[in-house]
Amino acid sequence: MSLLFDQNLSHRLTRLLAAEFPGSQHVRDVGLAASADEDIWEFAKLHRLMVVSKDSDFLYRSLVYGHPPKVIWLRIGNNPTSAVVTLLRARAADILAFASDLTATILVLP
Repeated sequence: MSLLFDQNLSHRLTRLLAAEFPGSQHVRDVGLAASADEDIWEFAKLHRLMVVSKDSDFLYRSLVYGHPPKVIWLRIGNNPTSAVVTLLRARAADILAFASDLTATILVLP
């Protein structure tokens, strides 16, 4: 269950959450930092990653196109990276269940 962190989240999340979400990547680290949402979407789909974003654009894209990829929409405002880490660690079981659910498309946290 690997994640693709959007540009609006810290690139440090891949390292900070490596134990919980191995193989996760950040758009910056895969050359997609300045890319259109469509390119990020296709990359996530191709590499079987779930998109994690605070941006509602991926939520809307998911509503239109369904999955894959699945989308985890973080509704936490302008919180520090440590708050994102805490949230994702606390909800790791929910994220795992979401990843396994064949019908679920969007997970809204918190």
